[in-house]
Amino acid sequence: MDRKEKLLGDILIEKGIINNAQLEYALAEQRKTKEFLGAILVRKFQIKEKDLLKALSEQFNMPLALLKNKYIDWDFVKQFNPSFILDSKCFPILKDKDGITIAITNPLDAWRIKKAEEATSGFKLKFVLVSEEDMQDAIRRYKESMKSKIGKLLE
Repeated sequence: MDRKEKLLGDILIEKGIINNAQLEYALAEQRKTKEFLGAILVRKFQIKEKDLLKALSEQFNMPLALLKNKYIDWDFVKQFNPSFILDSKCFPILKDKDGITIAITNPLDAWRIKKAEEATSGFKLKFVLVSEEDMQDAIRRYKESMKSKIGKLLE
């Protein structure tokens, strides 16, 4: 992923979403808790998740995506190990000539990105950013699809 030089806090200030005092408070909290800055700002009700996602999208030059009500090719998704989707919370959404596109909720989560790279070895990997709610909805739909498939096998 190409990371721009601009920091998250700077982007949020530039967009008028937070002020310097809010950023300093969140940075002090981050030094204590080791949490992601964006998670602190959302948890402390300083910003909305959609504002965080837009800023992270800009910072990492990563497109935002909406999975809710999006057609999902379950045959493609089922090619992946269920633990990749359920445990890693990475959701494969597209395979085309350019590679595989994976939805994630945090571009800073190195563990999940590593899991995505392992699950898609041999393919060029592209990431899109989705909200936590959107990811949970896609995972819920995935579980329903798997239950349906198992039910049909047992008939």
